[in-house]
Amino acid sequence: MSESTELAEKLKTEGERMSAFFAGIMDDQWDCEVYTEGTIWSIRNVLAHYVTSERGLIKLFERIRTSGEGVSEDFSIDRYNASQQEKTRDLAPAELLEQYKQVRAESVAWTAGLKDEELDIQGRHPFLGETVIREMVKMLYIHNQLHYRDVKRALK
Repeated sequence: MSESTELAEKLKTEGERMSAFFAGIMDDQWDCEVYTEGTIWSIRNVLAHYVTSERGLIKLFERIRTSGEGVSEDFSIDRYNASQQEKTRDLAPAELLEQYKQVRAESVAWTAGLKDEELDIQGRHPFLGETVIREMVKMLYIHNQLHYRDVKRALK
């Protein structure tokens, strides 16, 4: 099995697990606060973040794959996340969950379509800085795992 296929499979499995987790969130839990420093994020905000960050990252990864051009050095993750939260504020959790399933399916397909040598193409990632596509793809599921851990803590 190629490395790209292995990464795609990992994304698929992790995405299915996250989808099942969020599908089990009760109506009264969506407003549970996960992050309270600065802008308050609820469980619903975390799911919206999964959708918008992954959608933006896959576009970025493709740009890096085709041109080597990543984000600019002055890119602000905080500004990006705030603008994306604003764009998704009227979406219901069920809509966000469907969007998450769709964007993850697109990520899996994109990753599976990579040639293994393309995993070594370098570009600038908004959090990791200058790195290779392989590490950027791995960060997709690591990123979600970090937020998942925080959501689980908030639910206790």
